[in-house]
Amino acid sequence: MTDQQHLSRVTVPELDRVLGHRWPVLDDGFIRVIDYMGSDESVVQAARISYGTGTKAVHEDVGLIRYLMRHHHTTPFEMCEIKLHVRVPMDTWRQWIRHRTANVNEYSTRYSVAIDAASKTETNGWRRQSFKGKQGSEGFLSEEMGQQLTEREAALQLFAREVYDERLAMGVAREQARKDLPLSTYTEAYWKIDLHNLLLFLRLRMDDHAQQEIRAYASVIGNEIVSRWCPAAWQAFNDYGLNSLSLTAIEIEIARSLVSGERGVALSIAMRHGWLLVRDGRLRPNRERAEAEIKLARLGLNPPWQEHP
Repeated sequence: MTDQQHLSRVTVPELDRVLGHRWPVLDDGFIRVIDYMGSDESVVQAARISYGTGTKAVHEDVGLIRYLMRHHHTTPFEMCEIKLHVRVPMDTWRQWIRHRTANVNEYSTRYSVAIDAASKTETNGWRRQSFKGKQGSEGFLSEEMGQQLTEREAALQLFAREVYDERLAMGVAREQARKDLPLSTYTEAYWKIDLHNLLLFLRLRMDDHAQQEIRAYASVIGNEIVSRWCPAAWQAFNDYGLNSLSLTAIEIEIARSLVSGERGVALSIAMRHGWLLVRDGRLRPNRERAEAEIKLARLGLNPPWQEHP
């Protein structure tokens, strides 16, 4: 006799069908699913502290997942994990690796020759520095300027690779020969993460303010992979996370005043909190005010200070 209880592994046919499939990203990058554990069903099991499929109806399972997401009960989502194989430029990887809640094993250029590929920029893809902040971009340079920049980029990448290969041929150690390779050089890694932390990653990296390159990777992970893997959790995340709106106490005060038609009150609230300081006859830049304006616009509300110089 044995006390062992037979358990079957949770599988997701939609995801199984694309295991190993390479989704192209940028000019030479990709993402593919290597393995996974759990599914929407696992989230439900963890929340109910039970095994097997249980007796609950499917719509009740979906409702529970949406409740958990809505009320920020995160632990059940940690019961699902996924392992991805990614090929990504090193400058983008620097942002990616800041998310320290994953298990990572990266291609090593100490042991192996660096990947002979670098991220290239189209002539119409050179972005201007944003005037609204120190980070981010806004708009594009002209095609003529882009042509010059792309040609220089290609020459730089070719020269850096030639120098690297020359060093290797002369017997320089790989760990030292690599030091002048550009950040546009591609690297590869296995990246394993649980669903809860993956959704946190996607919330930041799918945001419109995220850098375009990493946003391209995050979009594939979310729309092509998580949507197949845990569709109920993905829909809940879209409804309560990615496309939701979080208001501060000040923003609630102002929104309430605007809805009530008390535009003067809304103006005084903004003034009281230092949002409307003036320099040379114009409103000084204020990040908190700018963020509030975006949120109010989504609610169909027009702040009164935009009517004044």
